Amino acid sequence: MDKQAVMVRVGELWLKSEPVRRQFIKTLVTNLKSAMEAADVPCKTEVFRGRIILHGDADRIADAASKVFGIVDAAKCIVTGNTKESIAEAAVSLAKEKLHAGMRFAVRAKRQFVEGFTSQQLAAFVADKIWDAAPDFIVDLEHPEYEIFVEAREFGGLVYDERIKGQGGLPLGTAGRTAVLLSAGIDSPVAAWLMMRRGVSLTGVFADSGSFAGKASKELAKDNARLLSLWCPGRAFPLWIVNVEPFLLSMQKSCNTHYTCLFCKRFMIRAAEYIAKQNRLEGVVTGENIGQVASQTLQNMGVITASSDLPILRPLLTYDKEDIVKIARSIGTFHESPGDTSCRAVPVKPATRSSIEVITEEEKKLDMEGLVAAAADSAELWIAKNGEIYRKERKS
Repeated sequence: MDKQAVMVRVGELWLKSEPVRRQFIKTLVTNLKSAMEAADVPCKTEVFRGRIILHGDADRIADAASKVFGIVDAAKCIVTGNTKESIAEAAVSLAKEKLHAGMRFAVRAKRQFVEGFTSQQLAAFVADKIWDAAPDFIVDLEHPEYEIFVEAREFGGLVYDERIKGQGGLPLGTAGRTAVLLSAGIDSPVAAWLMMRRGVSLTGVFADSGSFAGKASKELAKDNARLLSLWCPGRAFPLWIVNVEPFLLSMQKSCNTHYTCLFCKRFMIRAAEYIAKQNRLEGVVTGENIGQVASQTLQNMGVITASSDLPILRPLLTYDKEDIVKIARSIGTFHESPGDTSCRAVPVKPATRSSIEVITEEEKKLDMEGLVAAAADSAELWIAKNGEIYRKERKS
């Protein structure tokens, strides 16, 4: 028998109240359909309590579904009737393909809303049928070399022998919308991905330092947005490119450059907040990590946080750099040879401990509101979608 469907399982969605769970499942199904359309995979979707079944090309469906946030795992399966006999027939056909003489195997069974037998009785019945078909196997429930999973549910039977690990988390779009400070580096794309995994829809904001930035910075930031769009198939991932060079020039002329990194980060936060409020976003995400650079000491992060009325979300706060790099590699945003992404505005000895009183007094030397508004109002808008990115003209 061919595996003609994919069964996906969700995790913590079942901890939600019934009304919230229904809404989350509805969003998840919409996201699954978008993923299939983006992958050009025809698919019929059925939703049952505890299971979502996708009918079509099982190999392609499973690959696309495993990348959708909210899914714990995806299994290519045979759909049968919910009788012991029909389930066992499908299980025998799978076992014959995978089992070899002397192998240890186990049957894992589940039953829901089906009368006439228990889960244990279903497992024993299926194991007996497999033994009858090929008696050289060894039943070992503790340390099997091969497992076959069978489920009897009110809508039918499911038989599968492999679970493809999903991304977990919550369905994208169920936890609000925020801006994210997206750079050319490693950290901010990972921070963005982690927020997407928790159901948050994102709008990127890249601070383009112009002549102060390395030549590769702008293109790498755009590429990060493009790569992140692969994780929200069918959806747009907007990226605003804000020119912060005028601010940096004004700041260097008028302010104590010992605090450059703090001035710059506070300006970026303000620009992102300005764009967030224009687009009804609810917070600003950053890739900050405790102690990684001078501006990311606890005291300095407090000064940065004070620059915004919106929540500042820092999903990488306690991650080791090795952990961040590992995630970046796994999600495809790690660039092996990034090129020149340096910042020429960084002072020789940046401040690691600053007070809000000193910083705000220094910032009074600038027309901060005017600089933020000018930078945000003139920002370029780019749209990343399904792994591609293009410039979108703003309405005047």
